[in-house]
Amino acid sequence: MSSTQSNAAAIRAFRIVELLAQAREPLTLMDISTRMDLPKQSVHRLLKQLESAWLVNRDGPGKHYVCSSRVRQMAINLLMTTGPAAERRAILQELADKVQASCNLAISGGDSVVYLDRVEANWSASTKLVPGTRVPFHCTASGKLLMSFLPKAQRERLLRSLPLRRWTELSICDAERLKDDLEETRKRRLGVNTGEYIPGVVAIAVPVMLGPKKVGAAVAIQVSDDRMGIDDLMRWAPELRAVAERLAQTFDVPDGRVHSPS
Repeated sequence: MSSTQSNAAAIRAFRIVELLAQAREPLTLMDISTRMDLPKQSVHRLLKQLESAWLVNRDGPGKHYVCSSRVRQMAINLLMTTGPAAERRAILQELADKVQASCNLAISGGDSVVYLDRVEANWSASTKLVPGTRVPFHCTASGKLLMSFLPKAQRERLLRSLPLRRWTELSICDAERLKDDLEETRKRRLGVNTGEYIPGVVAIAVPVMLGPKKVGAAVAIQVSDDRMGIDDLMRWAPELRAVAERLAQTFDVPDGRVHSPS
């Protein structure tokens, strides 16, 4: 294979990963072939190479493909450390100073939620939460919010597979109750944690929208309930939504198109 052919193959392989990263659902071989306007045989060969490099995985026993945990972790590391990270930290710090409470920015990370950044203020809980920390979906404000915005089929799969561990006596550990909570969360576009993850810590979260229907992240305020009850915290929701709009401007959102190299 010539260097030109090798480069073209590498670009196509990268674009498959890019396409899978942008998709809201796992894609089949035919999906990828159609969207990239490439023969199925060529796409199949590239997928086998990506699988052997642990960059792409099969989603369950079927013939659907998703980005691997290796790719997801790389994406998280980039978001945590590159260019806009400093700007995001400044926005969170400004909010934390104003509310006098801890604030974090989080994204979905497979079977849990990952903090991209966090600023602590008046944090008395023994649990240390730092950038890179993974927290559960089902009992955190950000987790329930992000989960509520997933496509229905993906949300249902996650509901069936998540271990609904009881972190506190207020944790929602019943799948049907959680499903109802997620529906309400999606309607109001605001996640609420009433002490379900860490005893005595309440939180609210709102979506960072990267498009009319695309949620890129969640921004949250957390505080000890002896300083601020959930009703008091809810009064900060308009301010939190304004912060979410500012944070959205720090994300470089591609146009979603995938082209084959000529």
